Amino acid sequence: MMGLFSVPRAVDTVRPSDYDTLEEIHAESFLAPWSADEMAALNDGPGVTTFVARRVSATSSRRPIGFITVRRAADEAEILTMAVAPRQRRSGVGRLLLDRALRHLYAERVADVFLEVDPSNTSAVALYTRAGFKTVGERPDYYSKSGGARQKALTMKLTFKQPEFHGLPTGASA
Repeated sequence: MMGLFSVPRAVDTVRPSDYDTLEEIHAESFLAPWSADEMAALNDGPGVTTFVARRVSATSSRRPIGFITVRRAADEAEILTMAVAPRQRRSGVGRLLLDRALRHLYAERVADVFLEVDPSNTSAVALYTRAGFKTVGERPDYYSKSGGARQKALTMKLTFKQPEFHGLPTGASA
């Protein structure tokens, strides 16, 4: 819900000029951040899409405030990472990004979407659960923590109910 002083947000696909800002946002969100070069190389790969949330107003910049990266292979997909700038957290940016990515994957006829999440990140776990993801397993020692400790990850899955596609009618051409 937008308050009196809320700024509308838009989501579009990543631009080459975004990667440095995405690196900053990722570094503010994860102990082992991805570099701008790593993100750019990943996005050059098959089936990878990054959606970027931006503030939109006549007086604000279009600087990214959050992003989500997904990878599709056949009828499965994975959310590789999602991060929101600290000052924008708890304002609906994560939900906006997740909704956009899931609509994209549904349109691509994906059946199952997977992700890993740190169970101590209760906001992210709640966001994914509200979106319909279910915990289907754990990965031990998945995340790096401060002091060299390791943290397990929850593996979560969302299954889309895609309409059946029976192909073109007999005699039809594409």
